[in-house]
Amino acid sequence: MKALLWLERTLLATGIALGIWCGAVLLDAHFVAKMPIPDPPNVADRTAPAAVVLPAPVTGSWVARLSAPSVHLSATVLEGSDDGTLARGAGHIEDTALPGQVGNIGIAGHRDTTFRAVRDLHGGDPLELITADRVYRYTVTKTFIVEPEDVYVLDPGERPMLTLVTCYPFNYIGHAPHRYIIQAVLVDQVARAASNATEKAVGAGQ
Repeated sequence: MKALLWLERTLLATGIALGIWCGAVLLDAHFVAKMPIPDPPNVADRTAPAAVVLPAPVTGSWVARLSAPSVHLSATVLEGSDDGTLARGAGHIEDTALPGQVGNIGIAGHRDTTFRAVRDLHGGDPLELITADRVYRYTVTKTFIVEPEDVYVLDPGERPMLTLVTCYPFNYIGHAPHRYIIQAVLVDQVARAASNATEKAVGAGQ
């Protein structure tokens, strides 16, 4: 009898602990999803020489906001693609280009949370990456399915690119065996004004 009572109390305590942990994870993910976009840097910072190389972002730090208006997606992009980071939001894939750099920006997200809506993206749909000082506008060029080891999808192209990566099939239970890829090319960029993130067009390529 005492053993059953002890087991019951242990299971109850375990259930309460798991409930608190799940609640904390969900609250943290909600907080990350609503993180505000930082104000643009001051004029002195924005006119710094282009040759200045900024340090790589710290894992888990804010990188950008990803927007896909055609599928009502708005996600905070953090630095890193480890499990802990992807549990909180979308993650910038290490060793790929950062917003504003020439190359292919890789962003990963879980198919059943942050990137649930990407399954509905199609060629021609718009995407935006919003950083502290600029808005980068992309157009989806293609979607396709690859194997997890097909990292060539993150290789740079002839034009600045954005590649979204998530697991596939979308309704698969457990660790999905494939990867779903959305690729887009940069078509424009604008500067963000310091007043409440108002954007000011300055033309592509600046």
